[in-house]
Amino acid sequence: MSINFEFVSEYSGWDVEKLNKIAEKVSEATNTKLRLPKCASVAVLLCNNAKIQRLNKDFRASDKATNILSWPIENLRAASSGQLPNLAINPQLGDLAMAYEVCFSESRLGQIPFRDHLAHLLLHGTLHLLGYDHMEDTDALIMEAIEIEVLAKMCISNPYIINEEI
Repeated sequence: MSINFEFVSEYSGWDVEKLNKIAEKVSEATNTKLRLPKCASVAVLLCNNAKIQRLNKDFRASDKATNILSWPIENLRAASSGQLPNLAINPQLGDLAMAYEVCFSESRLGQIPFRDHLAHLLLHGTLHLLGYDHMEDTDALIMEAIEIEVLAKMCISNPYIINEEI
């Protein structure tokens, strides 16, 4: 099954047409790796730093801008660390919010093509909606392995390898 990403832009910096193309590739790449409900959908708010900082403060008690936030429809987290999350049945997986300035800054600082960074964040946020997490090391290894594999299908390098110049 594939994922239908629905974008709502509140910030003029976002290019929704390009993001739709990136989202199609993320959806195709996840199709063979993740077990998704038929007609799975994710709503994505495209905003600026100020908006995501307010959301982060309101929902996570963290008064700072971040790249992406997620609100799953269901709690699919595994009962204990190191296990796979429960399977989603509801086709509405949940909502994401992405901040343009943070995403753009991260891609420039990491010398990562912006489209590749956005693909990674869409995948990362979607995995959170599906119950994956990275708070515990064992869970992070599971989540990151999926990200690395799916991104490789899109010819995107492992985002967890730090490019250090010698």
